[in-house]
Amino acid sequence: MGTNSTQFMTQLRQHLTAQPLWTFAVDFYARSGVEQVCLSLQDEYGWDVCELLWRCWLFQHGAQAGELAPEIRRWQAEVTQPLRRIRRELKPESCRSTAVFSLREQIKKSELAAERETMNRLMKISLKDSTLTPLPVPLPSLEKVLLSDHELKKKSQVRLIATLETQLDPLCHPR
Repeated sequence: MGTNSTQFMTQLRQHLTAQPLWTFAVDFYARSGVEQVCLSLQDEYGWDVCELLWRCWLFQHGAQAGELAPEIRRWQAEVTQPLRRIRRELKPESCRSTAVFSLREQIKKSELAAERETMNRLMKISLKDSTLTPLPVPLPSLEKVLLSDHELKKKSQVRLIATLETQLDPLCHPR
């Protein structure tokens, strides 16, 4: 690792700390169309919304990451996804029963807490991980950063990612 990469990581840590992942995620998710795009990418293409928001956050800071850490995938598979599945399964019955509605709301809060924990873990990894790299020059599109060259790219998926990119602010801190 050279001086430039050490300097990049030092500056990146400062910028990421100034705009925590959870704060970014809540703000970005509330922007026009972002929630629907994230849920479509999750439900139709198997994207993890937390990972997607994390990668958008890094992109906005001029960085990119490699593979998602196995402990994050495990947490999502063992905690967040089961809560989401149960919440979704209870939806029809929650319309007919106030007790089930209340239970579903508690599960929804737990699911959100699990997602926040994912974001906290991703933030910690980002602040200590030296495998984050600067985005290349010229700046690639979000699609190029999120999709590898060997992945099947459906037009609808590419359009969804392009919509996300339009909602991102310009790079927070030029490299």
